[in-house]
Amino acid sequence: MISTKGRYALRVMIDLAEHHQDGYIPLKDVAMRQGISKKYLEIIVKELVAGKLVSGVSGKGGGYKLCRDPEDYSIGEILEKMEPSLTAVACLASDAAPCPRSSSCQTLPLWAEYDKLTHDFFYGKKLTELLIV
Repeated sequence: MISTKGRYALRVMIDLAEHHQDGYIPLKDVAMRQGISKKYLEIIVKELVAGKLVSGVSGKGGGYKLCRDPEDYSIGEILEKMEPSLTAVACLASDAAPCPRSSSCQTLPLWAEYDKLTHDFFYGKKLTELLIV
């Protein structure tokens, strides 16, 4: 399941993409347009900055902007910065300990296929596809 934080991060990225030509966008403006508390957005953009998806400047004329052109972001990379894991089952997570049942697990191929579909879906979608033109 995608958390609220992941969904709101997408909304922030969409908002910044829609105002990409305006330079640094004050977080209060994003919060107002998106109907999300500024305090919660501060937590989200901190992670987006740490993940090198957005950059921020403090003070007068400050705010946040995308680090790259909007078409250079996939939805998958945004969600993976915000979510602990997008895998369906713990045994497929990149940091999972080897499962002693993996060689005989009848459901593992199902979960692996599902994970691949999910990964390919989110990484196949660009941020620009979510913009209202």
